Order: sequence, then structure tokens, then C-alpha cells
Amino acid sequence: MSRFFRPNLDRQGRIARGVMGGLCLIAGIVVCDFSLWGLVLVIPGLFAIFEAVSKWCIMRACGIRTKY
Repeated sequence: MSRFFRPNLDRQGRIARGVMGGLCLIAGIVVCDFSLWGLVLVIPGLFAIFEAVSKWCIMRACGIRTKY
């Protein structure tokens, strides 16, 4: 199980996930003012930021090849 959680992102992948997470988080916060559907953006945004900070991607850990 320790192989599953080892870091598997390079600098470019971390930047991509951080930007994507930040944009989702901001959009989710804006949409949350109008409805609870903003949580659909906030939760994945927080998870993408977690992936960027921890240098770990769940898709790569499962064996799916990603571009970044």
C-alpha cells in the first residue's frame, strides 16, 4: 500500500493541478453564494490542491497515464 501513496507528480503536474484546483475553488465559492451546487466545484478543487501539495495524483496511482 505504501507504493500507492508515494509521490508521483513532477513540477509541471503540480502546477497544473494547483491552478485547476484554485480555479475550481474560486468558482465554487462564487456559485455557493447562489446555491449549494457550488460544493460540486469546491470539493474537487480542494482535492486537486491537496494533490498538488502532496505531489500525488490518484489517477496515476491507479495506473492511468496522464499528460502532466
